Amino acid sequence: MNRRDVIKLTGAAAWGLVPSAAASALQAHEGTAAPAERHSRTVEQHSGTVERWGIFEAAFNGPASGNPFVDAQLSAHFRHQNRVLRVSGFYDGRGVYRIRFMPDQPGEWSYTTESNVGALNNLSGTFQCSAASQGNHGPVEVNGGRHFSYADGTPFFPFGTTCYAWVHQTEALQQQTLKTLAAAPFTKIRMCVFPKSYEYNQNEPPLYPFPRKDGQNDLSTFNVDFFQHFERRIGDLNRLGIQADLILFHPYDRWGYASMPADANDRYLRYVVARFSAYRNVWWSLANEYDFIKSKTSADWDRFARIVQDEDAAHHLRSIHHGRVMYDYSRQWVTHASLQTDDFSKTKQWFMDWNKPIIFDECKYEGNIPSRWGNLSGEEMTRRFWLAVINGCYATHGETYLDPNDVLWWSKGGELHGTSPERIAFLRRIAEQSKGFGWTAVDNASYLSATSGGDAILLYYFDYHQLAEYEFKLPEGSSYKAELIDPWKMTITPVEGLHQAKAKLKLPGRPYQAVRFVKAE
Repeated sequence: MNRRDVIKLTGAAAWGLVPSAAASALQAHEGTAAPAERHSRTVEQHSGTVERWGIFEAAFNGPASGNPFVDAQLSAHFRHQNRVLRVSGFYDGRGVYRIRFMPDQPGEWSYTTESNVGALNNLSGTFQCSAASQGNHGPVEVNGGRHFSYADGTPFFPFGTTCYAWVHQTEALQQQTLKTLAAAPFTKIRMCVFPKSYEYNQNEPPLYPFPRKDGQNDLSTFNVDFFQHFERRIGDLNRLGIQADLILFHPYDRWGYASMPADANDRYLRYVVARFSAYRNVWWSLANEYDFIKSKTSADWDRFARIVQDEDAAHHLRSIHHGRVMYDYSRQWVTHASLQTDDFSKTKQWFMDWNKPIIFDECKYEGNIPSRWGNLSGEEMTRRFWLAVINGCYATHGETYLDPNDVLWWSKGGELHGTSPERIAFLRRIAEQSKGFGWTAVDNASYLSATSGGDAILLYYFDYHQLAEYEFKLPEGSSYKAELIDPWKMTITPVEGLHQAKAKLKLPGRPYQAVRFVKAE
């Protein structure tokens, strides 16, 4: 997050808003504010601006005694012309309350707070929203049912990676991960909010989301240092142009986070959404392998989805990741499918069932560990990305090479050691050269193929077939330029001449080759 992306307004104790005891400040109902406090009070009139899809932040001083995380409620209504959006605030510790908001339209915005705390009730202010700066395309949303774009209409291609617990490592390792990501092809990263306890990940995190003492969590409060650190990492990813696919729950836990009571779960979700939803690069994943979390029921997941959807004024993308039991991705709250499978042959049926974008978020990992899910070759990882794209879908990378210090990319980040990332970068360039927002699979072709921009570009992928020649049936009445593509060698070789109707080409006679036809201008 750039400094110019944020406007901060800070309240002051000089307003007489900080009482000596929580009992006098944390009013039981909004209507119990003192009469003078029921009138709207202007926080600050100013000429500063925040850019479109940047972050407006207002900070207020208020009561620090008692338990503000539970006892104090704070929200604001943001107004622009005829639109009104409600945004929840949060307590950030040390007597500071914050409200964050991502304005999505240029012009003047105003806001008024609501709170059961007289000190925080009926505060108002205005700010200007300017046009987005270069490179700021807004949050990602679904486009055309099966693909994605940024809010300004720029196509987005989710070529993802997995680093579940990278934010729970040492600062040095986190910085190394960011340096690696800066040079990597990935546009999305799957990452857990809670720390992870699993194979190759037995270290204690530097920070915990809740205060801990003698191995017990105080679930009635939050460790603000943890959340301040976490949101800095979200901002770092935003500067790199990477979407943060935030996993809100997961089963791999030894601290008690997977089995919290309902009130703690709900309070945690509301707090996370209030803190993070103003960041334009956030996605919500309710869970990694939701069906392995035995403490939660179907009704729980419905409630969690409703909370996230209702509390997020920015309407970020939402999904849930499964283990063995696939979720019903036709549910209204789900924006896209997040799959753990490599059964690419079923995509046609899934598109018919869900009519939503499909991301193969876990199609196993490149690596050499003993577990069956973590020892794909680089060639096979590359192949699975091609199978995703040619079927009109997307895929997510992961890497699990043994390391003497147990620093495996899929969990802790660090450095990449595999051979697939540069091939994924090559495919990403090809995918982004589509005409429009992505590729559409051709259902009745003899070999895997996809089109883009109607019939403007045709892409064939022969998978494990090793053809020496093939006759392509091109759309009637059009001429095409042809290119042979080697996904592993990362070469694109033009074929001489223009091609129409039935075009027979000589092919390399090797598996995993591709051909692209581009309509001649």
